[in-house]
Amino acid sequence: MAEVKGAVSPRIAVIGSNMIDLITNVNRMPKRGETVEAPSFDFGFGGKGANQAVAASKLGAEVLMMTKVGDDIFGREVASNFERFGINTTFVESVQGVSNGVAPIFVDESGNNYILIVKGANGHLKEEDIDRAEGEIISCNLILLQLEIPVESVYHAIEIGWRHGIPVFLNPAPARALDFNRIKNVQVLIPNETELEILSGMPVQTLTEIEKAAKRLIERGIEAVVVTLGERGSMLVTGSEVRIVAPYTVKAKDSTGAGDAYIGCLAFFYVQTGDLVQSMEFANRYAALSTLKTGTQKSFIEKDEFDRFFELDTI
Repeated sequence: MAEVKGAVSPRIAVIGSNMIDLITNVNRMPKRGETVEAPSFDFGFGGKGANQAVAASKLGAEVLMMTKVGDDIFGREVASNFERFGINTTFVESVQGVSNGVAPIFVDESGNNYILIVKGANGHLKEEDIDRAEGEIISCNLILLQLEIPVESVYHAIEIGWRHGIPVFLNPAPARALDFNRIKNVQVLIPNETELEILSGMPVQTLTEIEKAAKRLIERGIEAVVVTLGERGSMLVTGSEVRIVAPYTVKAKDSTGAGDAYIGCLAFFYVQTGDLVQSMEFANRYAALSTLKTGTQKSFIEKDEFDRFFELDTI
C-alpha cells in the first residue's frame, strides 16, 4: 500500500519554473525544410518546477511554489492553475513586460518526446526573491529545485536549505555543468542518464557505467545520487551502497512529465518515511502510471487513485 500510517503531511517548497506546454502528436518528425501534417495538438501546464509541485500536491503535500510568470494570458492561467491544485501562490509573481515560459513538445507514436523550452519570465527569479521568501521556505520539510531558473538562484536556495538544516533535492535538468562546490550541500541529486553523463563526464551506456558515473559525483561531495532510468527503474548510489529499484511495467502512451512525476512523488514519500529506497519504489510506480495518459500535469493521478493501484496488486 502507498499509505504511510501516522505519517505527517509533507510541506515542500518548490523553487523553480513553470511553462505552458504546446503538445503536438506526430507520426514522424519532419526533415529539414519539410512540412508534415500532425494528427493532433493539445495545450497544457508544465515546467519542471510546476510539474513536480503538482505531483507532490496531488499526493497530499502542502506545496509552497516560488516561480515567475509572464505578464500575459499564459502567466495568468498558470497562476490560476496552481490555485486549483491548492498550491500556495504567495510567491508566484508576475514579471511586467515579459512573456511566460513556453515548451513546444513533440510526441511520436512510441511515446517518446522531444522538447524545446523558452524560459521567458522564469529567467527573472533572482536571489533577492528567494531572500524575501526565506521565512516561508524554512518552515518547509524539504526544498525541491531544478535548473530552468538562473543557476545562481539555485545555488542560493541550496545555501538557505543547508543553513537551516532543510533537506534539498536537486533535479539537474535541463542538463548543464554545475559548480560542485555550490551543490555539495544537496542531500539528493536526481539526474537522468543524460544529465549524469554531463555532470560526471563519463559514459552511461550500461548499468555498470551508470554506477561508476554516479560514484564520481559521490567522490565530488554529493551525499546521494538517484538516477532515473526510465523503463529500467532507478538507481541509488551513496558512499556505502548501490541499489537498483525495479521498474513498474506498463504499456506507456506518453512519457512526457514522467520524470517530474517521479521526483514529486519521491519528495513526498521521503518526507513521510525518511526511507529513500522505499520512496524510490513509490516513485517508480507513480511515474509509470503517469505514462498511461497524455500530457504532463493532467496525467498525474491523485493519492486515492494511486493507493487503489497498490490494493489491486495485493489481491
